[in-house]
Amino acid sequence: MSKLEILEAILSPVVEGLNYECWGVEYISQGKHSVLRVYIDKPDGITLDDCTLVSRQLSAVLDVEDPITTEYTLEVSSPGVDRPLLKLAHFEQFAGHNVQLRLKMPFEGKRKYSGIIKGIEGEDVVLVVGEHELLLPIESIDKANIVPQFD
Repeated sequence: MSKLEILEAILSPVVEGLNYECWGVEYISQGKHSVLRVYIDKPDGITLDDCTLVSRQLSAVLDVEDPITTEYTLEVSSPGVDRPLLKLAHFEQFAGHNVQLRLKMPFEGKRKYSGIIKGIEGEDVVLVVGEHELLLPIESIDKANIVPQFD
């Protein structure tokens, strides 16, 4: 299991036990400036009190489990309107929405794409960019965020 998979396995049940959805976990390893970011969600939105409650519970579990041996900052946050898409299910849920994404390696000479999520096929995200449809393996996507639409 990767570090991220271990963290998700430890943290998701805690978040869900508090009646929130664990939207996702990000771990950015940067020495003393490492960040463990946990996104939580619920149907009527997230407040600062929600983040504080979850943060306290996660801190206690992380102190006991100690999956990160170096210094880090724990951040608990709402995914927001420009929510990150971290799992294949997120891309399926947000089919029809605009997205900006960055690939780990260039595809057709580019790493950054903007388009509309058509859906998923197996382990691939189907992205419509202009007149073209791209099939992008989920493991090739480094970062993806919904582009908010305001009417």
